[in-house]
Amino acid sequence: MHNNLVAIFDSVVKRNPGETEFHQAVEEMFDALADVLERHPEFAKLSVLERICEPERQIIFRVPWMDDSGEVHVNRGFRVEFNSVLGPYKGGLRFHPSVTLDTVKFLGFEQIFKNALTGLPIGGGKGGSDFDPKGRSDAEIMRFCQSFMTELYRHLGENTDVPAGDIGVGARETGYMFGQYKRITNRYESGVFTGKGLDWGGARVRKEATGFGAAIFTNEMLKTKGDSLQDKRVIVSGSGKVALYVIKKVHQLGGVVVACSDSAGSVYDKDGLDLDLLIQMKEVDRLRIADYSKKRGDSSEYHVGKSVWELAEMANAQVALPCATQNELHEKDAKLLVANGLIALAEGANMPSTPDAIRVFKQEKILFAPGKAANAGGVATSALEMQQNASRQSWSYEETEKRLEEIMIAIHETCVATAEECGSPGDYILGANVAAFEKVARTMLAMGVI
Repeated sequence: MHNNLVAIFDSVVKRNPGETEFHQAVEEMFDALADVLERHPEFAKLSVLERICEPERQIIFRVPWMDDSGEVHVNRGFRVEFNSVLGPYKGGLRFHPSVTLDTVKFLGFEQIFKNALTGLPIGGGKGGSDFDPKGRSDAEIMRFCQSFMTELYRHLGENTDVPAGDIGVGARETGYMFGQYKRITNRYESGVFTGKGLDWGGARVRKEATGFGAAIFTNEMLKTKGDSLQDKRVIVSGSGKVALYVIKKVHQLGGVVVACSDSAGSVYDKDGLDLDLLIQMKEVDRLRIADYSKKRGDSSEYHVGKSVWELAEMANAQVALPCATQNELHEKDAKLLVANGLIALAEGANMPSTPDAIRVFKQEKILFAPGKAANAGGVATSALEMQQNASRQSWSYEETEKRLEEIMIAIHETCVATAEECGSPGDYILGANVAAFEKVARTMLAMGVI
């Protein structure tokens, strides 16, 4: 890290004790900014870095709800409205037992820059709860969502803060929350939530967008080497929406995905994953990867308790797409992937690679795309949903997918051009961080000390 940034980073750590994931996200950004401060000393003079690391607003609240047996539970809700200089706060809500203020702050910080890279007028925020929807009835999930929104609604608005889904929050949860928002406010503001159902203001391609975008970005990276996803063996972590639809787009682009995972284990399929069966089991039947393996038959091997990266030797994948959660891919996993033929990796999840793993990829000159660039397709399509809601329009699947592709190609071009300007061609981490930071920082200066 540049010497000028060490003191600022130390103050961030001191002010936010114990928030290791947030520290990690800030450190990754700061590592890329030495050249920026040389070219723009005004950023340091006017404390842009200190301001950008401090959320504009942090909201923590109690969420009481009653289960089907009449027992009352209490969860904690969060919304971190991090930075709004480019537009209303925009970022998902995550329902998972692991959610803490640290989780939400790191995600919100990343969201600022991811949203800036899309070129669309949206700021950065994130939220969620330590509520676990797994194993809960629809009625219990509805009661929780209504209680959650009874507090959060007062902080939202289509020109203020626009949430979407994330881990544990799909169309069902979004519907319950939007319904409660509408009920309390007595307003039908379809633009206050994204990821809605198609019958009530949702955008086509939204559920596919993050996965599709990550695959498109990966293909663009490979094109810089005169290559593509055609005939590539690919390994994917996770089996949620991002993973399912990155698999679909990889298949459309000619690659074959041979492994994926969930929290209980991983599956390897030597013939390539059967996407139709996988979507049926995960999105319709809400079953586990182990159940997919049973139905798939002899070509499939299920490995209980193993991460998908432990299957690297049998997968022999040239491309890896981590699409599960933060800090899931470690140094030993990176070395195993490289030893078995890896040439490119794009982060479909937010910060899934640890710093040690990233160092391995950089040392081995692996094409590596950070999440703020590679997985920006989801929030970009959310912003397109906001446009449609504002104009009372509904675009076709083909038009929305075309716009998504254009945005992802533009993000790739921005990262490449910025890295070259900084004297580090091919460094997507540098390109993404510098391009996004400079855009946000310039806008903050233009608006004064706020």
